[in-house]
Amino acid sequence: MALNIPVINSEDSTAGIDVSENIFGQDFNETLVHQLVVRHLAGARAGTKAQKNRSAVSGGGAKPWRQKGTGRARAGTSSSPIWRSGGATFAAQPRSFVQKLNKKMYKSGVRSIFSELLRQDRLVVDNNVVPTSPKTKELIAKLSGVDATRILIVADKLTDELILASRNIPYVDVSTVEGLNPVVLVNADKVIATELAVKQIEERLA
Repeated sequence: MALNIPVINSEDSTAGIDVSENIFGQDFNETLVHQLVVRHLAGARAGTKAQKNRSAVSGGGAKPWRQKGTGRARAGTSSSPIWRSGGATFAAQPRSFVQKLNKKMYKSGVRSIFSELLRQDRLVVDNNVVPTSPKTKELIAKLSGVDATRILIVADKLTDELILASRNIPYVDVSTVEGLNPVVLVNADKVIATELAVKQIEERLA
């Protein structure tokens, strides 16, 4: 069974394109979508935080003073965490925050997101959304009828005109199908895709 994605800015008011129910007709899996979003955000973390432990700080090779007879507390090394300029007790080390997720789960989660976008009328097709000039005002004019505070334009390819026209509009993001991720899809109030981009989405999620 085929589903229909509405086409905007078309002379035919009933225009729409048929898409596969296997891709755009899935139930919304909130748990899996949450896992996808957390995985993407975690993978974007640098993980470069580092501190020196007691073996990495300079000094500390010799015992500061003899064990007995000085009247001071026993000390074995100046690199001890309780000493000034000593090593950190639980020193942070560089690490990777990447979370693994198999392809089947990833595809299922993205299909769930697109299905929910279509159910909520947040996914539409517009073959004329890509501007013919790098003028911001041209793109703003094309989006004038779209009622949304955050718009994601998904094109089959990014042209210089689209990149330049959109970069000064704070509420508009642009992406190719290959560059899509769960976070930008979930955050978008309206996703406007070209017909070729929709076909590419179907091929990648099949």
